[in-house]
Amino acid sequence: MLVLLLVSRIWAQEAAVAPAIPGWDDGTVLVEGLPAAPVATIEDIGRYNEVRSASLASLAPDGARMLVTTRFGSTGQVHLVSSPLGMREQLTFRSEPVAQAALAPDGANTVIFKADVGGNEQWQLYRMDLDTKAVSLLTDGTSRHEDWSWSRDASRIAWNSNARNGKDMDIYVRDLAGGGAAKRVLDVSGAWSPGAWSASGTKLILQEYISRNEARLHLLDVQTGVATSITPGPAAAWGAAQWGADDATIFAISDQGADVRRIWSYDLADGVWAPVGPESKWDVESLIVADDGRTAAMVVNEDGWGVLHLLDLAKGKDRVVTSIPKGVVGGVAFTDDGRKLAATVSMPTAGADVWMIDVKKGTSVRWTRSEVGPLDASRLATPEIVRVKSFDGLEVSAFLYTPPGPGPHPVVVSIHGGPEGQARPYYSALTQYLLAERGYAVLVPNVRGSDGYGRTFLSLDDGPKREDSVRDIGAFLDWIGAQPTLDAKKVAVFGGSYGGYMVLASLVHFPERLRAGVDVVGIANFVTFLENTSPYRQDLRRVEYGDERDPQMRALLEKFSPVHRAGEIRSDLFVAHGANDPRVPVDEAEQIVAAARAAGNDAWYFLARNEGHGFNRKENRDLFNALVVAFLEQSFAGE
Repeated sequence: MLVLLLVSRIWAQEAAVAPAIPGWDDGTVLVEGLPAAPVATIEDIGRYNEVRSASLASLAPDGARMLVTTRFGSTGQVHLVSSPLGMREQLTFRSEPVAQAALAPDGANTVIFKADVGGNEQWQLYRMDLDTKAVSLLTDGTSRHEDWSWSRDASRIAWNSNARNGKDMDIYVRDLAGGGAAKRVLDVSGAWSPGAWSASGTKLILQEYISRNEARLHLLDVQTGVATSITPGPAAAWGAAQWGADDATIFAISDQGADVRRIWSYDLADGVWAPVGPESKWDVESLIVADDGRTAAMVVNEDGWGVLHLLDLAKGKDRVVTSIPKGVVGGVAFTDDGRKLAATVSMPTAGADVWMIDVKKGTSVRWTRSEVGPLDASRLATPEIVRVKSFDGLEVSAFLYTPPGPGPHPVVVSIHGGPEGQARPYYSALTQYLLAERGYAVLVPNVRGSDGYGRTFLSLDDGPKREDSVRDIGAFLDWIGAQPTLDAKKVAVFGGSYGGYMVLASLVHFPERLRAGVDVVGIANFVTFLENTSPYRQDLRRVEYGDERDPQMRALLEKFSPVHRAGEIRSDLFVAHGANDPRVPVDEAEQIVAAARAAGNDAWYFLARNEGHGFNRKENRDLFNALVVAFLEQSFAGE
């Protein structure tokens, strides 16, 4: 493998950067071909990575305390907060990040949390006793467990797992009160996950995920193990299903019969779905219903910003919560009485924090205040939205971060993953550093195929239309060339996962217009990606990209794969990957590095052996970001 070939040549690079790199000496981090990252740059950009976030993980039934995830060391861990702006009591002290956590819904001193090892995404569920801090493993310790759901009385927990065959996500239930092993209650084919339990504890909502444009809801009788479909045709996206006050009504989000998602209600007695609340030109992206069934909290995705609405379910009227900062809202939860609501708010100029909202008054109280770190917050920038017409007249948009000064500024085009993802105005340490310290502008586009702009827009890059989204990048390059404050001669592309593919494809399609590209955990060869991605993901990705087992589609996928056109790349190339990546195997990085070098290009390579699909550890992010800066500085040097 290429990784083995690199090791013998790594150590010549070591002396320039080793003093500031934890893990370098034990071979955890491997680097080849990059310019040396000065220790000062690693420390400087590390200050921007010190900006912390606190995200709501769970709210106690009475609202008197909450769990948040935040990072004080290398990885994000679970903390307990018991008053507004109160002390964060750390509960988990793992070397690996904790992905999710939940307090017992009956108010007991019990927490369930989810974690993996080395970014392998083979998540396990653990139970913690808050009195003794004792932790016990709930799942099998080896298989993948994605989602779980606690019954309202906290006596049982449902989860999904691929333990049966390594592929299909079956449904399990474990009796926490009575003890005993988990019971597989439903064998499925595909990606199924448990949703909300009914108030009586006899029914469980299940979601069957097929693609971003299609998901179905089922109702499981927990006693008999029989699941019944409750969503109508034709194909639509159904999700975020919640019960009302009793077992009679279900609320969910869907784009059924429309281009955008809205709230629907389902009457179990007559089996009829009906729309609820006002129509909008934007997607409703999340939904939480209070236990009394009177109020729903919904987040509307308005051009990438998340706007929190409170909906009176009986009257169908909603109102916007204006007492929280403008940003992206997530992690929403009601108290049991429905009088208060906690929500995470993420902003581009600060990390995420949690706010508590009085449902009746609409007022808010801040519960966490995360440190901005050793930075002057006034230098952090908020983006503006720009819109351009693409090659076929379609309008696409982007967030533009502009540094101070007249320019012209070098530009980094940062492309999101997915492909069904969306560029959102979250805080980015690398973006803010490039703006404030290097004078670069950063353009973050939402090309066709991005989420948040309706069902039609989401489908515009499917199958044979794959490279139309790459042509959208060309339209943004045209736009950059027309802006006097931007330097069209110094443009780089940056992206992760599917965004990594977009970087490679852009370098192939626009070799004379780009100075550099940074491909992070990206797809270089669609055929080998589909053949080698984890079995539980293969069919899901084939819906989006096409089935490589079909000869005609295989030929098309080969045509779209940048690895076969590496000789056309004229720009500097930096490839970065995590060795444990279960989504995009590290072989994709090895292929494109080998192909670029065989074509005579100097491809630079970064490998973190203790990471998966991205870099979760702060020390790895600090080093990677510093290397990106050194790479860009070298690429932009000269005219």
